[in-house]
Amino acid sequence: MNSPIIQLLVLAAIAVFLILRLRNVLGTREGFEKPQIKKADSAARRRRDDFEVIEGGPDLDISDHAEEGSDTAIALAAMKRVDPTFNVTEFLGGARGAYEMILMAFERGDMASVLPFISAEVYEALSTVVDEREKNGLTVEATFVGISDLGLKSATFDPSSKEAEVTVRFTGEMTYQVRDRGGDIVEGNANEIKRQKDVWTFARDMDANDPNWRLVATGE
Repeated sequence: MNSPIIQLLVLAAIAVFLILRLRNVLGTREGFEKPQIKKADSAARRRRDDFEVIEGGPDLDISDHAEEGSDTAIALAAMKRVDPTFNVTEFLGGARGAYEMILMAFERGDMASVLPFISAEVYEALSTVVDEREKNGLTVEATFVGISDLGLKSATFDPSSKEAEVTVRFTGEMTYQVRDRGGDIVEGNANEIKRQKDVWTFARDMDANDPNWRLVATGE
């Protein structure tokens, strides 16, 4: 075989080898390919998109308790704008504790212990009942069992005074009996659970430093 032919074959073999190596390193591409995005950039974009969805989406803390677009939902949103720390779910948790505390103080006749948590009008109304009970020689024996139902009924907000009111419905469960001066039971049964439905309204100045809500009205 002639020397020029041998040289051509050697050069061809080298060329094939180089092509195969390049394909192994670079791979092959067909048609249009989108540029690759670094994983870090992709993760950052996902975090940014999620943040924008949360910021621009509905406030679940409100929509979980009030119909979207309702007067109550609008009032709750206004409260949050004045006091960003306000949380509806946490408020209802606090209302649950306040209901038990105030209700049992009333049954025991110890209204002074809850005076910081109720308005003067509510204090006067409940104290009148307690005084009348004592005047007639009646003693209440009650044990709080729990709350079977609790929900936000309505909310209002006055933008000029920053006064907020939230009305909550409760269904409390307790054992209850009343004794007269002689110790005889005149009402209730300690072995039966009494269900009591109440509608209470709490108020607070959302612009004040005091975070406490006060009971300002009671009903059924």
